[in-house]
Amino acid sequence: MTLTGLAFRNLARNRFRVALTAVGVAVAIVAFMLLRTVLNAWGSASEYAAKDRVVSRHKVTFVMSLPRRYYTDILAAPHVKEATFANWFGGKDPKHEHDFFATLAVEPNTYFHVYNEIQIPPDQLDTWKHDRQGAIVGSMLAKKLGYKVGDRITMQSGIFPGDWPVTVDGIYTSTTRTIDQSTLFFHWDYLNDGVKALRHEPTWDQVGWIVSRVDEPGHAADTGIAIDKLFDDRDTQTLSMDEHAFGASFLGMFSAIFTAIDIVSAVILVIMTLILGNTIAMGARERGGEYGVLRAIGFMPGHVALWVVAESLFMGLLGGLIGAAIAWPMVNQGIGPFLEANMGQFFPYFRLETSVLLTGILAAALLGAAAAVIPAWQASQLRVVDAVRRVA
Repeated sequence: MTLTGLAFRNLARNRFRVALTAVGVAVAIVAFMLLRTVLNAWGSASEYAAKDRVVSRHKVTFVMSLPRRYYTDILAAPHVKEATFANWFGGKDPKHEHDFFATLAVEPNTYFHVYNEIQIPPDQLDTWKHDRQGAIVGSMLAKKLGYKVGDRITMQSGIFPGDWPVTVDGIYTSTTRTIDQSTLFFHWDYLNDGVKALRHEPTWDQVGWIVSRVDEPGHAADTGIAIDKLFDDRDTQTLSMDEHAFGASFLGMFSAIFTAIDIVSAVILVIMTLILGNTIAMGARERGGEYGVLRAIGFMPGHVALWVVAESLFMGLLGGLIGAAIAWPMVNQGIGPFLEANMGQFFPYFRLETSVLLTGILAAALLGAAAAVIPAWQASQLRVVDAVRRVA
């Protein structure tokens, strides 16, 4: 039998201690994988953003609106082949008071051309385009709230007062992970006319942001600069950037949270290493006499050190595998679907990636080996006479 094989079998000598340590490692690995999944999910929309879309918003802040006439000006900009616009509504269904979902007022004839990854049955899309009070809802939102095509919904908004009745004309799905499938889309004209009546502003005509699609992805940056120059001498100026940069700038508001999650995930691994190191140090002290016997019959100090390190590595690997076995179904079949259905605007895709899973298992094994460095060195430095006396 090899030394590593002996180290593996040696784990069975104190099964209770090994079990507790493995569970501790597993809990740490589950927490680590969950935190890394949060970071990956939060940044997935930016990472997988379309490279040929440019988003234009108010230069000061995203919450301030732009005149609708800017849409026509942007359409005439170089390299822009199509464009659309949208406005945040912030609606909810009074029948589902505690279920918030994103609600956007969009330009019906162009929005789903610019965002062609949103898939809607053609007949439903055609019905919606001709229904001024029509709505398109995401498949997850429809499943969660029980919406069906033909249902009548009365929306309310914290931004625009009053009741806003709409009819569900279609249900969409998505071909990419960047699109939240828990959003409701309705006609911008419907919102615009309603705001004019509510505020007695016959010329409201405001949009939240304008999205243009360029002819070549390489022209996105230059197009954004050109669009901003169009409005440099206007009262309302714009800030335009490609969709990836736009997503990154939005995530920048949460940079402190991301940094905190990074730090916490690192601390979790440090704690896991300390747990393993403590267990291995206890075992090495208890088996000092056995190490002395090994040295006496001809084994070298490096052999003893390898024995200790291998035992710790196997223990870390065991805990990592247990943690992975827990994390995979917990995230992909439990937490992930729940967050996508209830917080899709932040987590349109929340799944434990294989890369994160393998990273967690590998980290557990490697940190297990690292935790044994000091106990292994101490065991290898034992004098044979002193170690053998522990057996006598």
